[in-house]
Amino acid sequence: MTATHAQPHERAKASAVRDVLALVLLPVPMVAVALSGVMSGSFAGGGTRRWFGGRGESQRADAQAAKDAAAAAFYELDTAQRDLRISIETITAVDSSPGARRTVDDFAALGRRIDEVSQLYITAVDAHDLDRDDLDPSVASQARTELNRAKDELVRVKGDLDRFAAGLGPLLDKAETQLARLAPAVERARQALLSASNALDSVRGSGLRAEDLAARLAALAPELTMLNQGAGRHGVAETLQRADRVMRDAEAVRAEAERLPERAAEIDKRLVSLRTRAQALTNRAGTVDPVLSELRRRFSAACWQDLQPVPDQAANSVRQAEEKLREAAKAREEQRWPDATALLSTVRALLNSTDEAVSAAGDRLQRLNAVSKDPQHEIDRTRFAIRDAQRLAMAGRNTPDPRHARPLDDAVARLDRAVTGLEGRHPDYWHFLMETEAVRRTAARVVDQIREDRGAHHG
Repeated sequence: MTATHAQPHERAKASAVRDVLALVLLPVPMVAVALSGVMSGSFAGGGTRRWFGGRGESQRADAQAAKDAAAAAFYELDTAQRDLRISIETITAVDSSPGARRTVDDFAALGRRIDEVSQLYITAVDAHDLDRDDLDPSVASQARTELNRAKDELVRVKGDLDRFAAGLGPLLDKAETQLARLAPAVERARQALLSASNALDSVRGSGLRAEDLAARLAALAPELTMLNQGAGRHGVAETLQRADRVMRDAEAVRAEAERLPERAAEIDKRLVSLRTRAQALTNRAGTVDPVLSELRRRFSAACWQDLQPVPDQAANSVRQAEEKLREAAKAREEQRWPDATALLSTVRALLNSTDEAVSAAGDRLQRLNAVSKDPQHEIDRTRFAIRDAQRLAMAGRNTPDPRHARPLDDAVARLDRAVTGLEGRHPDYWHFLMETEAVRRTAARVVDQIREDRGAHHG
């Protein structure tokens, strides 16, 4: 075979290879359409196609090359769009923020542009049969022009799509991070529920009903159902929040269940301790009347009148405490743990106030005895506090600051009046003690103010 005859044959083989490559690059639906054309051209007549040499064949080859390039650009754009759609779906599954919604709208707008340029490409391909035996060179040239224009549009939109994809980084990273958290979060919630259930079974096995904990655990069952339905139905963000909430609630149930035996033991111990204390206070309250009798006998009415209600108040408080103790014991028997704990706290408060009132009577008698025997000790103690404050006020100064001097001068006068009040047949020693205490508090307050002022100045 001569070279002249061989050339059209070789060109035909090259054209066939290009057609097959174009089929590989085309998306699947277009492959089926294009393949039917290639098959019909390859097997209809078996080598009967006439080939035109020279300029006509060159135009056909250029048009076919343009068709191949456009097919490649179309395939690349379609692949990029498919990949980017996965990223968009990832973002929308997790993020409903305004930024994410704008991204979805921008992607939809890009999709419309892609549809337009894809239709331009498909129209150009369908408009020209480059395998026709009688293809006119001018038609081939027109096909090349249209296919090149379609390719350029495809490439331009592909560039816009790539730039859009590059800007998705932060949103996509955030979405992928949340998706990566999803499965572990759901699994942690399930394990927490299982641990809570096991802890509850163990507690019940020891004879404790734990009905409130069982109810709290049962209330989590619908949440577990929704977790099992998955993020596809409820959304990634909501599923993550639900998983975290279920885990926290289940862990709280487990912790309380594990502590329940210890809590029951603590309540039993407090019941015994508070019963013992109530009995002791009942005995101590009986000592208040003799104390009041001595106060009435030895001191003026002003020294003990405020203590008159103490015996009745103490007896009443102890009765209330004993009643609350019985209620607490019943709550413990019925395993109403919060009620038992609250009642025991009430008992403790009642006994504390009773203890203070009973102690106040004895303390009053003791302090009045001391000051009536030696009031000078209380006077000296108070004068020392005033002088100490005065020395500090004058340290490093020729004259004291009026803010310090005035309250100290008033304190001196107040102490003098208290001392004068002791003169007479029935001095009010309790008033005297209250006044000296007030004077010492004033002196201490001035000392604190001086030190604070000097500390701020040095600072």
